[in-house]
Formats: sequence, C-alpha cells, structure tokens
Amino acid sequence: MGGAGSPDFFYREAQRLGYVARSAFKLLQIQERYKLIKPGSSVLDLGCAPGAWLQVACQSLGPVKNGGTVVGIDIKKVKVPPQHCDSRVQTLCADVLSLPRQKIRAFSPQQKGFSVILSDMCPPVSGITTKDAALSAELGMRAIDLAVGRAAAMSQPRDDNDRDDEGASNSSASSPETGGVLKHGGHLVIKLLESEDAQDFTRICKPIFRKASWLRPKATRSSSREIYLICQGLQSAIKS
Repeated sequence: MGGAGSPDFFYREAQRLGYVARSAFKLLQIQERYKLIKPGSSVLDLGCAPGAWLQVACQSLGPVKNGGTVVGIDIKKVKVPPQHCDSRVQTLCADVLSLPRQKIRAFSPQQKGFSVILSDMCPPVSGITTKDAALSAELGMRAIDLAVGRAAAMSQPRDDNDRDDEGASNSSASSPETGGVLKHGGHLVIKLLESEDAQDFTRICKPIFRKASWLRPKATRSSSREIYLICQGLQSAIKS
C-alpha cells in the first residue's frame, strides 16, 4: 500500500503479475542492473518473508533444466509462493542471528556454499531513528559474517596490491568453520537503513569484493530510509 493508505503503482503491478509483495520490484531492478543471479546459481535469501524475492530469484534462474537452487531463511514461517517458484525453492524457519554457519552451508549444493546471498532483513521499526539504524546495521553485519566469515568482516581495508597478491591463498585457507558461505566470485546484497554507520559497510566490503556500490531501488517508498549495498565478485576470504 502507498504511504497515504492507497495502492501505489508497484503494489498494483505486484498483484497483476502474481508477486506476493511490491518488494519484488526492488530485486527485479537489482537483477536488471547487476545481473547477479544467473542460470545455475545457488541463492541464499536472508529475511525471505513474505517470499517476493524467492519468486524473483527463481525466475532469474531460468527454466528448471538450467538447474540452480534458492534457499530462503526467515524468523517467520514462509510458504513457498506457488507462482514464479518451482521445486528449486525451499524455505527454513530460523533466526539468522543464531543459526550456525555450518547448518546454512549444508543447504547449499554439495555443501560448497552459495553463489549469491541476498539480505533483505530489517528489524521491527520503532520509530527511533538511531535505534532502528543500529539494529539494521547489526543484521547487515550478520549477513557479512555469514557470507565471508568473521575474520574478513572485522578486518581493516587493505590496498589493491595486497588484495591481489593474497586473494587466492586466503580464499583457500578459510575453513568451513571460520569462512563464510559465499563462494569465491560470489555476490552479496545487503539492505540497510541510511545512517553514518552504513558507510562502514563500504569500508568493510570494498577490500574483499571486486566492486561495492549503493542503490536505492525505484520501488522503495519515499518515506523509507532503505538503501542496498551491492557487493560483486568476492575476491578473498581472510584466514582467522
């Protein structure tokens, strides 16, 4: 629904096209611009309720014959939407903040990790700007921790020469217990609420991804402070 209580364009379009929520158009724009999800991709959707991103992710995989998988995790129980989803989509009801990394990895193909991680997680909004931003940042850091491992998430930036020289050795050195569940070369999308702290995520992600950029999708409500950090091409994971 729109901010004034009446249906807006994206709400109407979601209903017309069979998406369970207008948020589908946020991922559709991300996918159109960055083409993160390809045929055969393994996708992890954190905070997947109500399932609109599951639909777009599955669509982006192409026909079933192309393979691929989509795993959605949410603290709420989420039923896989019947439209735009197929047998490649599954959901898990769990708290991402406490779910062991090894258990998440077990849902990936051959338990080797995911090629794309989408984090659309958002805390219950209290209306207190600083509190909401802090909780959003906590969820964002959890997404990075799951994706690249705690040591990488907490590391300081390195210059390009150091990154290029060490990338291959570091990515192979991380163990399943300390490393993340994002494959080398994989992509990460994180939703955050705009704040000064949000810029810390650029500092963290730029040294370990080929590219990190911000996007405010057109489907974002005008009253919302949501922004998305698009991290492309994981280049290294740092040994703890």
